[in-house]
Amino acid sequence: MNIFGVDIGGSGIKGAPVDLDRGDLADERYKVLTPQPSTAGAVAEKVREVADHFAGSTGPVGVTFPGVVTHGTIRTAANVDKSWIGVNAEEMLGERLGRPVTVVNDADAAGIAEMAFGAGRGRDGTVMLLTFGTGIGSALFLDGRLVPNTELGHLKLHGHDAEHYASAKAREDKGLSWKEWAPRVQHYLAHLEMLFSPELFIIGGGVSRKADRFLDEIEDIEAEIVPAALQNNAGIVGAAMAAATAAGMETSAAVSAALAAESRTPNG
Repeated sequence: MNIFGVDIGGSGIKGAPVDLDRGDLADERYKVLTPQPSTAGAVAEKVREVADHFAGSTGPVGVTFPGVVTHGTIRTAANVDKSWIGVNAEEMLGERLGRPVTVVNDADAAGIAEMAFGAGRGRDGTVMLLTFGTGIGSALFLDGRLVPNTELGHLKLHGHDAEHYASAKAREDKGLSWKEWAPRVQHYLAHLEMLFSPELFIIGGGVSRKADRFLDEIEDIEAEIVPAALQNNAGIVGAAMAAATAAGMETSAAVSAALAAESRTPNG
């Protein structure tokens, strides 16, 4: 079964059809730059451009968003334009695309994909996925069930949002090597471990492709730490999973289990 997923990020918007039986992209993903300013209207046009790139794609679309999303409405927008706040993104994007759209928090989408098909598959207890990119996204699971919209990148470290200290963008902005960046990640993980006592940290986002450059430098964390198996495609896969579930499509047991807490109807 193929269904379309789009991942909106602070720097790029990427999408592809997803094979929900395999939990992987069914075609090479297409990516465009996030417009600046990243207003709702401007981003919606780019989402349509990504969807239109795949001429044969029809049916429901899953879209991730870097902020709190409740019943399709955007509640926070830390790394995109504040004009998104209060917008029913499912309705607005659905009108632009002419297709049913389901919108879900970006890290939550990556997390449900990893729990169904990746590094979290079959894991019970408390599992936390973290995406390191323009900001830091988080997805928290208890015995496989999602606790949505945690947005733990905004916890305070040194009086500022943690993502300003430990995100991939912070590493690039400060000109840090991977080895120099690792203690910042360790400090952040230690703070999360103190608060939530997870048994597993899954490290996602673009940095997951280069996990060998920094994960071995992280010490004094009791939880197991692993890179995301789906790497930076997890958000697209999770968005497609959410869209399929919202549309009432029959999916695999793995998809159904990971999305138990997200089951709802589009725009609902």
